[in-house]
Amino acid sequence: MAHDFAAIASDLLRALRGRRSQLAFSRRLGYRTNVVYAWEAGRSWPTAARALQAAERTGIDVRAAITQFYRSSPKWLERVVPTSAEGIAALLDDLRGRTSIVELARAAQCSRFAVSRWLKGEAEPRLPDFLMMIETSSLRLLDFLSALTNPAALPSVAKAWSELEASRRAAYEVPWTQAVLRAFELTDYRQLARHVPGWIASRLGISAEEEQRCIKLLARTGQIRQRAGRWELREVQAVDTRRDARAELAAKAWWTQLALERQQHSLDSVFSYNVFAVSERDLGQVKDLYRAYFRQVRSIIAQSQPSERVALISVQLVALDQR
Repeated sequence: MAHDFAAIASDLLRALRGRRSQLAFSRRLGYRTNVVYAWEAGRSWPTAARALQAAERTGIDVRAAITQFYRSSPKWLERVVPTSAEGIAALLDDLRGRTSIVELARAAQCSRFAVSRWLKGEAEPRLPDFLMMIETSSLRLLDFLSALTNPAALPSVAKAWSELEASRRAAYEVPWTQAVLRAFELTDYRQLARHVPGWIASRLGISAEEEQRCIKLLARTGQIRQRAGRWELREVQAVDTRRDARAELAAKAWWTQLALERQQHSLDSVFSYNVFAVSERDLGQVKDLYRAYFRQVRSIIAQSQPSERVALISVQLVALDQR
């Protein structure tokens, strides 16, 4: 589903306003004219920084919201105010990882000069452009919105949010759905004349029954559809399983166990370990590096073409002692 970023921006501003009149909200934000009317009508837009400042005026803790979106506090948040132009630039630059400005601009279908200026803080993106950049660089716009408001209450994304939540439940309940989903992206699969039952099962090393179970669930949750005799993804999205801590922990344990099992039988897998003593401060730095590594990997994956392999990355950092 292609997002209408202008419609999302209008809905978000309307949600921030709540039951206040447009004029009252405009005055609360320090304007003498009814600027909120123009914003919600799409006649003009606030900058991303101004929109987040408006969110703070309604009682939303933007710093906490960004931490919730990341699921940890990013390092850049320590040095800049998130509702400033510098904060917006830091957020967008961090989300893009190692993706080049040219690649990012191409994916966003906008000028690379504009993207470059936004990332450097030389210009401020309007709210719709800001939302577009978050989706392009992370595929997690809906999760970002959920840190600020309830996406189910935004008409422009309510259906997409419901489907994302269904996808999350599928990832918790039947983990193999995630690998089967990626298999549909493979060049080899897309070159088949039509879907061949058992083809994905053979490729992933699972049973035909498990393949069929996953396909039924993926179709029921709206993640795939049939076209020209083959299954295809309705859209590429990032399913963040961290919203439910206990379910996420169970999913992590499942994939870790699978990685261990496949590790014992694979000649081209990569595994390393290091048991060490370290200061509390440096352990924090190592954790930051792990998180940065994972974001960089996701950036590479997002730009990778063609799709030829389905792979699993399992990364652990565990404190062995008790404090």
